Amino acid sequence: MILPLLCLMFLGGHPGEAAPEVDKISNLPGLDNQPSFQQFSGFLNISGGKHLHYWFVECQDDPKSCPLVLWLNGGPGCSSLAGLLTEHGPFMVQPDGRTLRNNEYSWNKIANVLYLESPAGVGFSYSDDKEYEIGDSQTAKDNYMALKDFFRLFPEVSENDFYITGESYGGFYVPALAVEVMKDSSINLKGLAIGNGITDYLLDQDSLMYFSYYHGILHIKSWSLMESACCKKKSCNFLDYENEECSNAVEDAFSKAFSPMLNMYNLYQPCVGGKPGEIRDYGNYVKVYHPGTMSIEGHSQFITKLRDISRLNMTISMGVPCVDDTDITTYLNNPKVRSALHIPDELPRWEICNDKVFRDFEREMENSREEYYQLLNTKKYRILVYNGDADMACNFLGIEWYVHSLGMKVLKSQHPWMYKDGEQTQIAGYATQYANLTLLTIKGAGHMVPTDKPLEAFQMFRRFIKNEPF
Repeated sequence: MILPLLCLMFLGGHPGEAAPEVDKISNLPGLDNQPSFQQFSGFLNISGGKHLHYWFVECQDDPKSCPLVLWLNGGPGCSSLAGLLTEHGPFMVQPDGRTLRNNEYSWNKIANVLYLESPAGVGFSYSDDKEYEIGDSQTAKDNYMALKDFFRLFPEVSENDFYITGESYGGFYVPALAVEVMKDSSINLKGLAIGNGITDYLLDQDSLMYFSYYHGILHIKSWSLMESACCKKKSCNFLDYENEECSNAVEDAFSKAFSPMLNMYNLYQPCVGGKPGEIRDYGNYVKVYHPGTMSIEGHSQFITKLRDISRLNMTISMGVPCVDDTDITTYLNNPKVRSALHIPDELPRWEICNDKVFRDFEREMENSREEYYQLLNTKKYRILVYNGDADMACNFLGIEWYVHSLGMKVLKSQHPWMYKDGEQTQIAGYATQYANLTLLTIKGAGHMVPTDKPLEAFQMFRRFIKNEPF
């Protein structure tokens, strides 16, 4: 799918030099006026002939003093350029797929932000051998090597405070990479932030049953049947497939939660992307049905199971569920845009998610508990776990259960956190403060918090970066 290229095309710069001019974006199509800050697009080269595409936007304030923030979208297999162009970057792509508007809530107002398309095969990133079978551990190592190459190209920010951030499957990407980075004393890691991230497959599934019932998706009769079949005393096991009655009740519940007309990324928004009746990217549930299986065969069994419980026989396709990505796809495949981003003509069409990467990805992590313990035990890093409370894909309840299960001391129990909307002060959501970790909800937001609630998301990000209380 991807043609091999000479890596020399993308090196651009030598150790000790400032930002590589060859990667500088001088004229980005779709803008009425070019920005005052600098931005760069190119490739970070790592072992194994892999070339990860990056888009780096400098801080609108003072790049030398602003922190550096790495952003990773999830999937696995989806592009971080979605974060840039539809969530919190300096420009938002418009519905026409040709023009951009400035984002007044861009995170690069207070930080240098690096958007990395990872792993190889995602977006414009590629591998010389066109082999894209990879798993959690190798992705973390590749991202670390890409980060080291970035610091080689941009030594002027190599000593800045550094934060790793991401969402969705980034719930595994971010802590796994942080564990790699914490071993390197040359990187000034200060913390990590994860939005609606996968944390623990089993907790995510169990909590989705409660989320669905208390949000009116399951009828009380369905819930009562499932509760009587799957729960004993105060403990429920929705994975007890040896109990046929429980299995049938859970499958019926999943058929309702996975309704093709429900927007799993925001329960209260319409399902506007994809064709009616199409099942889309339920990667977070691959290991729910096959906790020990990580093979292609296991994935195939999962797909069959998912079709069965959904009472559908449709093709699984990649993309963002219930979100129309035509605009960003059109924009990034514009020849003038590709040229401005220094994307060689030989590289294939950009897609928001790569089906092969998703399908072949080796899901080695059942949960991120070991990584969290390693990071928290150092007592050096601040962690922000934030959740849009209308998201079903990685629902806030399961993530709350997960954080509670880490056994940390509560420093400040759950309380409203506020934001300023003009002259008014509003409740943005609810926060619980643990030692070195803040658990946060954003009221009314879905999976992509900055898209749904840009003002609240920016104020949240600013407080986290500046280490201000919620």
